[in-house]
Amino acid sequence: MSSSKNLEITGSRHLINWLQSQQISLALTTYQSSRLFLLGVKPDGNLSGFERLFDRAMGLYATPERLYMSSRYQLWQFDNVLAAGELDKGYDKLYVPRIAYTTGDLDIHDLIVDKHQNIIFVNTLYNCLATLSERHSFKPLWQPPFISKLVAEDRCHLNGLAMVDGEARYVTTVSQSDVIDGWRERRRDGGCVIDIKTNEIIVKGLSMPHSPRWYQGKLWLLNSGEGEFGYIENGKFKPLTFCPGYMRGLAFSGDFAIVALSKAREKTFTGLALDEKLAAKEAEARCGLMIIDLKTGEIAHWLRIEGIVTEFYDVQVLAGVQRAKALGFKTDEIQHLITIENDAAEICRLHNARMRVCDWQNSSTYKSSYEIPPTPPFFKEGNLIN
Repeated sequence: MSSSKNLEITGSRHLINWLQSQQISLALTTYQSSRLFLLGVKPDGNLSGFERLFDRAMGLYATPERLYMSSRYQLWQFDNVLAAGELDKGYDKLYVPRIAYTTGDLDIHDLIVDKHQNIIFVNTLYNCLATLSERHSFKPLWQPPFISKLVAEDRCHLNGLAMVDGEARYVTTVSQSDVIDGWRERRRDGGCVIDIKTNEIIVKGLSMPHSPRWYQGKLWLLNSGEGEFGYIENGKFKPLTFCPGYMRGLAFSGDFAIVALSKAREKTFTGLALDEKLAAKEAEARCGLMIIDLKTGEIAHWLRIEGIVTEFYDVQVLAGVQRAKALGFKTDEIQHLITIENDAAEICRLHNARMRVCDWQNSSTYKSSYEIPPTPPFFKEGNLIN
């Protein structure tokens, strides 16, 4: 095992084999160190890592040919420019930041693209779900029934958003507070899940819940303050697995869940039941990934990160992708990559592209070189904010 000055990666023995068997790679964001990570497998069977710097990279959503990502004051659309079967220096996806919507600093958390191709995001600062506007920072769509005013006060810390059948359906909040920053006093047991179709609070008493996701007929989520991954059944949260870290970011592949972990952050992540559980197990919070078998609840594989990155926010599965990379703005390759739209899109110029690549060997080494769609139909049915 070896390390760099900035980061050290350790992984379970069969993590790479699992990625290959699932035929996936992963995309992750960390706003603590402002990075978009792309993890995959090299042709020689070693772990491939690629990073780009985006200020406060946070909410992330993947489609077969695009990535959507929120940053400090913008929402980005990345388009893949490689055709099926085409490679660029061994990478089978090349994501280019084509469109940036300037929203201002809304503290955007989860985001989705629904079946009508509407981008819907959690506007945490304004305690609402929102979409893009042609002229303004955002267009509000829905707010929790206990929030009395659309105001930039992050009252309840609305954070997570789940789709069902291609439509926004469930959200998570840390509290039901209706005063500025009120959620911080209710971190241990004030969290809830809301059905936005009915405005019904379907689960209460959670501790800093995050990342609700509908998968295999169940609503899964992270009860982060307790360190629990589980699902909702008959109005109750059913924990399946304890994870040694503060959980945010949840994705699925086959019969497995991919959970992102963060280390404890002063005040926000501390003083929770998670601390007590870790102490009882003589463990410390870690940053990394846990791959959980949904059939047994056991942790099948894991990835651990030490160094400059101590937190993750979101994770997405890139299905059918072996190894992906993206363009950024810190070097000049974005000036020289020119693509032309034909019947089959081709890269016709790639001149002096100096990619900032992370080279991860044997899953234990990291060497770093350093037009708006209309309002979704559902929200026109009496749920739109007035």
